[in-house]
Amino acid sequence: MFITEAFAQASGAAPAASPFGSGLEMLFLFAPLMVVWYFFLIRPQRAQQKKRAETLSSIRRGDQVVLGGGITGKVTKVIDDAEVEVEIAEGVKIRAMRAYVAEVRVKGEPVKTETPAK
Repeated sequence: MFITEAFAQASGAAPAASPFGSGLEMLFLFAPLMVVWYFFLIRPQRAQQKKRAETLSSIRRGDQVVLGGGITGKVTKVIDDAEVEVEIAEGVKIRAMRAYVAEVRVKGEPVKTETPAK
């Protein structure tokens, strides 16, 4: 006899348990994961965004900058909080949005104000 008889399961059987366990076990699983995400992803990214915003807000005349397209130049005029004027070649000036400044390479010297002689 190669064929065995199949028996049906009794009708009063308990339902199968959840593969993830109870809600409390899920909390113990995901809480450390969220802590790791915060310290390795979210916190460093916020610090980087804060540093970039600080760098962009401190752009002043005389700074050497690299724009988003790779164009380098010297800031000749800060127009407002959103725009700067950049000289990319001698006599060639363009207006660029501060958000498109990719890098500030060399900080310019502060403009010296001459005091009139008395």
